[in-house]
Amino acid sequence: MIFRQLFDKISSTYTYLIASAAGREALIIDPVLENVEQYIKLLKELDLKLVKVIDTHIHADHISGIAELRDKTNCVTVMGDKTPADVVAMRVADEENIKIDGIDLKALYTPGHTSESFSFLMKDRVFTGDTLLIRGTGRTDFQNGDPRDSYNSIFNKLLKLPEDTLVYPAHDYKGEMVSTIREEKYYNPRLQVRSAEEYIDIMNNLNLPDPKMMDVAVPSNLKLGIDFNRQKVNNGIEPDEFNKIKKDPNSLLIDLREDIEIEKEGKLNNSVIVPFPQMHEYIDKNKDMLKNKKILFYCAHGHRSTLAVQISKSYNFTNCCHLIGGLENWKKEGLDLN
Repeated sequence: MIFRQLFDKISSTYTYLIASAAGREALIIDPVLENVEQYIKLLKELDLKLVKVIDTHIHADHISGIAELRDKTNCVTVMGDKTPADVVAMRVADEENIKIDGIDLKALYTPGHTSESFSFLMKDRVFTGDTLLIRGTGRTDFQNGDPRDSYNSIFNKLLKLPEDTLVYPAHDYKGEMVSTIREEKYYNPRLQVRSAEEYIDIMNNLNLPDPKMMDVAVPSNLKLGIDFNRQKVNNGIEPDEFNKIKKDPNSLLIDLREDIEIEKEGKLNNSVIVPFPQMHEYIDKNKDMLKNKKILFYCAHGHRSTLAVQISKSYNFTNCCHLIGGLENWKKEGLDLN
């Protein structure tokens, strides 16, 4: 396994790059916008393909690099399913797995710092975002934070992990890089409490100033998605028209989502399943067949399908379109999956 912990000095943010040495697929957790070129340079130096990029929560102290990485590398953007951010191509629920070749992360819903915060568990380590910090915990006084939720997330979920589990947070302001569940359980001063009420009292009386970037970062991080106007420009088709075209016998319907998404939401009948990270390989193997088809891409929210049309154009395909707003928009329009 390849593992890198990268640090942004301005926001004191830790970003993590994880990859399997064999498959050369990589994912990045909590990227910072200003450091995107650094991440891309490192990916090239290590001969890695960025497949997924994850934010643990909506950050208030920096603008996320998640959208810039999507646009520069065609990776899949991932967050927990409670997020209001429109950047997300793939939403994961509590206890669901995020997979790339040779790497498997389990999503853990850990609200408290913010209402949509998730942590991500990978074998011997857990990426805790701002929920659990080294000798501290994430503040709970903005973005729908809640000290009781924080207590429950930490004491009833994270501290239940094996004590030798490594703790990698999204921030540290004292130069600490890694801890363990055991260390935090016994030495984190905010966790030496006898009740939820005692912890809540501590969190309600921190009296911290707002993050300097909060008024800029939060609105920006909520609006990093591929909006409907951009989807329309990239050969986007509204659900009713898409429904008509897919009935053409010369049309090929391609679902770009992953198995866990399809199991939850279903799929359109007669779809060929090609998870977005495998698109290049699929096109390379089926070029001759695809040139004679009307290709109809769709995904969950229209992000991956927009990128799929762009990728197809690089193969000189002119017969591609995609579903604006993805399957979410399809269902909003009251259309069934037949």
